[in-house]
Amino acid sequence: MLPQRTLKSITRAVGVGLHSGQRVELTLRPAPVNHGIVFRRVDLPEPVEIPMTAEAVTDTRLASTVSSGGAKVQTVEHLMSACAGLGIDNLQIDITADEVPILDGSASSFVFLLQSAGIELQSAPRRFIRVTRPVEVREGEGADAKWARLDPYHGFKLSFEIDFDHRVVNSTGQRVEFDLGSGSYSRDIARARTFGFTKEVEYMRSKGLALGGGLDNAIVMDDTKVLNAGGLRYDDEFVKHKILDAMGDLYVIGQPLLAAYSAFRSGHALNNKLLRELLAHDDAHEIVTFDDEKRAPAGFAEVARAW
Repeated sequence: MLPQRTLKSITRAVGVGLHSGQRVELTLRPAPVNHGIVFRRVDLPEPVEIPMTAEAVTDTRLASTVSSGGAKVQTVEHLMSACAGLGIDNLQIDITADEVPILDGSASSFVFLLQSAGIELQSAPRRFIRVTRPVEVREGEGADAKWARLDPYHGFKLSFEIDFDHRVVNSTGQRVEFDLGSGSYSRDIARARTFGFTKEVEYMRSKGLALGGGLDNAIVMDDTKVLNAGGLRYDDEFVKHKILDAMGDLYVIGQPLLAAYSAFRSGHALNNKLLRELLAHDDAHEIVTFDDEKRAPAGFAEVARAW
């Protein structure tokens, strides 16, 4: 069978929240079969667990925030993207603040943490949500239009197009496709960093946001150029980061998708709206497992390699 996966050992990280600027400790722990990925706010008087579901997402302004009761965890998408890229099904994430640390602004540090802990194959089959008919959500009209869509596909691939009127972004390409079955997530997607513009950063800080952001954890641009001394990690790093975000946003559904995702100018809000639209229609999805690895999509039985 194609088995579920967790970690072999505990691993930890310390960093700051991108928006809060708060110091936060993260402890990633192995979890039993069918546990799913669950955040646990251990800093509260009574620890609160927040299981990953589409309905757990309660705020999508600038990041994906999940909540349970009065407890929340912000900016979950980069860690969730790493879990999706490596095929982690079961994980307990103890966290000491209300925001996942930004680390270097990509998913690569989380990939390193997960791989350094080791990936354990478990004694139960992976449960996939297979998309059985197209599902699409749209917002806006004309120049303001944006959309996201899921189509049936034996595997998981993503196609994303951005639309930024900026000379640096224009010169690097605004569309990319990625197939998870290639096994190259760690090398080709995980290192893409979040990005912003100096004028936006100044505005966000005036509103108490992006307090932990800087050149060490984001690509920052003025009107004409990238300000980071090392430049870009990929020629098309901007749109690749949108793929990274989309993978994390979609993985909060609680199980891996078998689908082709395509989007134009989508973001955290529209990605979550797409998940909720999918789940609202029983004829649009089904749960499947693979008793024989050979019947699974190509590349899904391998444990993703490090870059």
